[in-house]
Amino acid sequence: HIGVLVRMTIQTDYGVVEYEDSDLVIFPDGLFGFPKLTKYLLLNLNEDDDSMLLMVSVEECRVEFVLINPFLLCPDYSPTLAPQELSCLGVDEEEELSYYAICVVKENYLENTVNLKCPLVINPQTRHGIQVILEGSLYDYRHEMRSFSAVVDSENGSDE
Repeated sequence: HIGVLVRMTIQTDYGVVEYEDSDLVIFPDGLFGFPKLTKYLLLNLNEDDDSMLLMVSVEECRVEFVLINPFLLCPDYSPTLAPQELSCLGVDEEEELSYYAICVVKENYLENTVNLKCPLVINPQTRHGIQVILEGSLYDYRHEMRSFSAVVDSENGSDE
């Protein structure tokens, strides 16, 4: 069946989504707490904006993560990867990679947090990724998202 395009579907909180194998991001070692789930689909939460994504496991569709571009929250975010992490992703330079932070979404949005210490790092060319722990960094597992609102508001020209 070489060359045959196989379309699959997955049920998400946002309805049924069609995808192909080439749409998946593969985490060969899984994610922390989910070592056996390796195949994920990234979905834009807003159609024209990829700063926030929903990452859904295609192996267990009830496992979903809200991801955010950490550089939007923290413009001076500077994750440093170990040489073996770069090698695992098949790159020489960190600039070739995409970074996402996992958000913990609470009922009260003022309690939402983001994990800047353990970003997901994806090679957009190969669509392979890893989750890393940024050792020796000042980043935390639970940065409050509201602490970033002043940064976001000031960048948008708001005084609030």
